[in-house]
Order: sequence, then structure tokens, then C-alpha cells
Amino acid sequence: MAIDHSTTCENQKSLTLTRTNLNQFFVWREFLWGGIAGAFGEGMMHPVDTIKTRIQSQAIFNGSKNQNSATQVVRAVWATDGLAGFYRGIAPGIMGSLATGATYFGVIESTKKWMDESYPGLGGHWAHFISGAIGDTLGSVIYVPCEVMKQRMQVQGSRKYWTSVLAKEGSQAKLGMPTYGYYSGMFQAGSSIWKEQGLKGLYAGYWSTLARDVPFAGLMVTFYEAFKNMTQYGKQRIFPNSDFHSNSTFEGLVLGGLAGGLSAYLTTPLDVVKTRLQVQGATIRYKGWLDVLYKVWHAEGVRGMFRGSVPRITWYIPASALTFMVVEFLRDHHKLTSVSIDKKEPSLQEIS
Repeated sequence: MAIDHSTTCENQKSLTLTRTNLNQFFVWREFLWGGIAGAFGEGMMHPVDTIKTRIQSQAIFNGSKNQNSATQVVRAVWATDGLAGFYRGIAPGIMGSLATGATYFGVIESTKKWMDESYPGLGGHWAHFISGAIGDTLGSVIYVPCEVMKQRMQVQGSRKYWTSVLAKEGSQAKLGMPTYGYYSGMFQAGSSIWKEQGLKGLYAGYWSTLARDVPFAGLMVTFYEAFKNMTQYGKQRIFPNSDFHSNSTFEGLVLGGLAGGLSAYLTTPLDVVKTRLQVQGATIRYKGWLDVLYKVWHAEGVRGMFRGSVPRITWYIPASALTFMVVEFLRDHHKLTSVSIDKKEPSLQEIS
């Protein structure tokens, strides 16, 4: 029987193109799912983030003494601004989370795969850490200006509350309080910061943000992989002769939450530095992140360095759980689709 080599080549070429297009689809879908997951997590947990920001920024407005606890801050926000006070700054928060989530799924996963193929010697935790650093750095171009706008809107609360704060006799001269006006929305906040402080104002605390997020990303992935190894070891010890298989999506939900919460706590001092730099206004209070570290430690001690750790952990546990859950879901779905494509390949060989 004659063999139609042209038909075989065309079929193999078609299969190659199909695989290439499918891989591209998976990459772009990771961007999309990452953005959706990030925005959803920010929207759900924004009130907790508002409380964290208010707690960390109290020293700028009230000094280092007689600072309120998380419960007291919740009551204060509710009394002065109502429910809307907890959602101040949600628009720039969602925009920043869209960028962060998209870079996590797209850039980080793509970079990790590239490093595994090009530099196999940097596998394991180093590959995850470097990939996370690249993804966070790229996402920070959009994320940091959104974070500055979000946090300034969070500390302002309602117009009535902010006006009463500014009207306190002698508070501005005594404490070096910020002098920026009230922000009615995301675009008005961005344009006002640009007019008053320029690009430097929009990127206030940029390096402190990277100093917080790069180790956070590295620690979170490291802890997550360690928890997965511990879970696998535990399953082998408890069920040595069994085919027991737990759902990886559920594991991502639980282990991702644990990894995110632990990483968030350990990097809280870096988050305090970032917040203090971003909420200060025209009156310069800090010369840089080293100056923040020195003054916070000198005035408030260890408690000041870990101020806002409880709401920070409360925010990151569900946010990280959702992120890793989606990652594991996409990985499982990718494997199933890849297997179904590979099964079609022998049929093309049979044509010859």
C-alpha cells in the first residue's frame, strides 16, 4: 500500500500547531484566571485590609501612644463612616489586584517553566523564588500606584471624618500630619497626587513594596511546597498500601491558606514600613525605609513593627487559599487535556 507522506506531514504539522495554540491558550487563561482571582479576593477582603491600614497608620495621626486595637478601629470606622468606610479605596485596590493576580498566574508560571527547561540546576525552591520575584516586580508597575491611592483613601474615610481630622487644633503642626485634600474617587486621587507630588508621589514606597513582596512571594511558595511534601509524607505513613488520593484543589485551598498566613506574619514589619511611607503627605516625616525602621522601633518597639499583623493574616489566609486553589485546578485541568491530546497521536501514526 502506498504511503501518502504529504498527508502524514500535514497531519503532524496540524497536531503541532494545535498543541502550540493550546499551550498559548493555557498561558493566556492563567492571566485571566489570575486577574479574576485577585480581584475577587481583594473585593471580599477589602474591609479587613482597611482595618489593617488604619492600624498601621495611626502613629502618623495620633502619635505613638494610646493607639487603638483592631476592635476599637472597627468600632471607630463604623461610628464615623458606616459600612462605606470599610470599602473606601476598593476601586484602586481591585485594579492593583487584577495586575498582581494576572502576573502571578501568567508571568510567574511561564518564567518557572522557562527556568526549568533552560536552567535545570536552579530547580526547586530557587526557581519558585526567582519566578515570584520577576512576577511581583512586573506587577508592581501597576500595583504600587493603585496601592498608594487605595491606602490614602482608606485612612481618609468619609469627607466629614477627614475634615474633622484636619480641623483638630495644632495637630498638623505637632505631628507633621499629611496635608493632601480629600479624594472623592480613584481618578481624582490619581490626578491630585500627580499634580501635587508627581510620579514620585504615585510610586511612594515603591522599593519598600518590593522589599516586602519579593520575600513574601519566596516564603509563600517555599512554605507551600514544604507543606505539600509533609502532606504527601503523612499520607504515605498513614496509608502505606493504599491508593488513597486527595483532591489537589482542596489541598491548594488549605495549604495555600496556611502558607499565605505564615508568610504574611513574618513580613509584617516590611508591610508597616511600606504603609508608613505611602500614607505620609506633603510634610515629609520619613527620609526612607531605614528611617522608618529606626523610628518605629525606637518609638513603638516590637509591637510597632508587627502592628496590623492580625488583620494582615486574616486577609492573606483566604486570599492565598483562593490563589493556590485556582493554581491547582488549572494544573489538573491542563494535565487532563494534555493526556487526551497525547492519546490522539498514535492514530496519526497509523495513517502511514
